[in-house]
Amino acid sequence: MTSTPPVNGTGAIPRVRVEGTSYERGRQYGAQARDRVRLSVQAYQRVFAHYAGWDWPEVRRAATGFEAPIAGFRPGYLEEMRGIADGAGLDLADVLAINVRTEVMYAAKARQAPLATRVPVPPAECSAFAVVPAPGDSRTATLLGQNWDWLLHSAQTLIVLEASPDDGPGFVTVVEAGLLAKAGLNAAGLGLVTNALVTDADLGEPGLPYHVLLRAILDCATVTEALMVLQAGMRSSSANYLIAHASGAALDVEAAPGDFTRLYPQIPDQGLLVHTNHFLSPRLHPVDLSLWAMPDSAVRLQRLQAGATGSATLGDLRVLLADHADYPHSICSHPDPGEHPLEQGATIASILMDLNARRLWIAAGHPCQAPYQELDVSWLGAPAAAGAAL
Repeated sequence: MTSTPPVNGTGAIPRVRVEGTSYERGRQYGAQARDRVRLSVQAYQRVFAHYAGWDWPEVRRAATGFEAPIAGFRPGYLEEMRGIADGAGLDLADVLAINVRTEVMYAAKARQAPLATRVPVPPAECSAFAVVPAPGDSRTATLLGQNWDWLLHSAQTLIVLEASPDDGPGFVTVVEAGLLAKAGLNAAGLGLVTNALVTDADLGEPGLPYHVLLRAILDCATVTEALMVLQAGMRSSSANYLIAHASGAALDVEAAPGDFTRLYPQIPDQGLLVHTNHFLSPRLHPVDLSLWAMPDSAVRLQRLQAGATGSATLGDLRVLLADHADYPHSICSHPDPGEHPLEQGATIASILMDLNARRLWIAAGHPCQAPYQELDVSWLGAPAAAGAAL
């Protein structure tokens, strides 16, 4: 079995610490992660050309259509991206383009749909879970985690972004350099993991992009507030948002493009939420193309359901995230050598969180081989309780 190489050859993911206003944080981010941000842009130039047949000027033109929706939703996020661009020595359009990469890639995929005989197939993206205690149970913690599976180049662009905004809770997110957010947790005790989805309604029409909404959720103090964020405007793309809080509140929200009527919440079953890369709601209105685009999602969901319970410990979940059933298309995902190099995917990072103790562990690469290392996030103001042990 091959393993995705660590970012810097030591197993450590680079950490970027920022503070201040939106623009100031962005500029610090871009300056500290300059090489990796620029590598993200270079890599996605190749990716967009392969998946969508678009050159970079065309991608940049398409990306500018998202400026107005973002500015109308949270103008600070656009300033954050402007700061990233200035810090990395790029144009705003470059940074905007990688932040809307989901909208471009999955829109192209949905347009091609199952009538085509051979189209580029994006890799599977993520196996996620939450374990929540029963009301009144103070002995167990709210646990959250996922394997993040994506294109192989992202192993070389991954960073840990640690932010102290002047207008919201501090947060930590494990993310590709140049993007606003991905999985993470914040000082309020709210955590987020996520999965890609795709429907026939994913047409790339300008709206609120996936990674902007991920960033907005990490600004929230409660699960209900996070749901309100997802209802706040017209979303451009499909995605799954698994959100939990140290209080024991948890919600999985499947989202199709559109307004609040195309949100499909799932609640924990016996203290457990699991999700991969296809819709579970029977009420879905668009046509779900997820299993056509990411067929291994079905088996990964089966393995999560078979291996996780509401009483699972972090140790149990660590074992589950290293599962190789249906290898290489397994929960611990490995490259398929028969696929085109730009279509090969793998587990880039595995993330585990104890939201009550504000503790976070990361395995840089495949969790079957890479050790989990605890990231010191005590600056978030973690409670005194020790929480769960890995």
